[in-house]
Amino acid sequence: MKLDEINIRDPFILPFEGRYYLYGTRGYNAWEQPADLTTLGFDVYVSEDLLEWSAPIEVFSYSKAFPADQNFWAPEVHYYQGRFYMFATFICQGQRRGTYILAADHPTAWFEPHSEGAITPSDWECLDGTFYVDQTGTPYMIFCHEWKQIKDGTISSVQLTPDLTRAVSTPRTLVTASSPAWVRVEENRFVTDGPFVYTTKTGEVLLFWSSMKEDAYVEAIALAENGDINGNWLNAAEPFFAKDGGHGMVFTSFDGKLYFVLHQPNDREKEHPILFEITDEQLLSYF
Repeated sequence: MKLDEINIRDPFILPFEGRYYLYGTRGYNAWEQPADLTTLGFDVYVSEDLLEWSAPIEVFSYSKAFPADQNFWAPEVHYYQGRFYMFATFICQGQRRGTYILAADHPTAWFEPHSEGAITPSDWECLDGTFYVDQTGTPYMIFCHEWKQIKDGTISSVQLTPDLTRAVSTPRTLVTASSPAWVRVEENRFVTDGPFVYTTKTGEVLLFWSSMKEDAYVEAIALAENGDINGNWLNAAEPFFAKDGGHGMVFTSFDGKLYFVLHQPNDREKEHPILFEITDEQLLSYF
């Protein structure tokens, strides 16, 4: 399969031992609750060259053993201390939307619940948790507090236990959706979506997240001014990507090239991954 044949949102690519593993939100499950809950789940596509991809391999699905029955969204898989951890958004019965952590022993293996429930606060509407380990080795989850609940959405962080089972700090706001000058006001609400943290080769820490500008879904970029995610963030004057695409992430290929992947267009069941090469110098030029 080619990337333009893969209908997913929120793409995430994990390079591991000579292969690339692509995860994302199934396009037909992204917009509304399906009549058939058995369609809820996550797949992985495998490639050796970023051009040709395997058929989807299911790695998690709806089950009465796991209480989630809505919003199987935004799976990211990170390799950490010898295992693979999936950060994914769900609504569980009687609870608010939040991010949970699942775990497996291989990128194509079946993922099992790992965290002690949602990592996000139980009284918050949240989504799109991503994983970050700072230079001291401290693990964090960075996530969105939904604009649908608080109007001015945020990107927030919580520190995790070393085994990634629960949060051990109160949430800290990193960025508010209204902070960039270019962000669009949507009925007095400001959107945050899809955060991802990337550290350049020279140590600058960048935060990518998505929002709205005019009529387009866009990818924003911010810089941690002191290299600490819990310090001050500087928003770029313009979006990093403004062509109706977003919820992206950065990865390095096996031949040392830096890539950005996001979904485009932001349109029901037409979304697919878009991949393009970038450089640290290009990213830092926004500041």
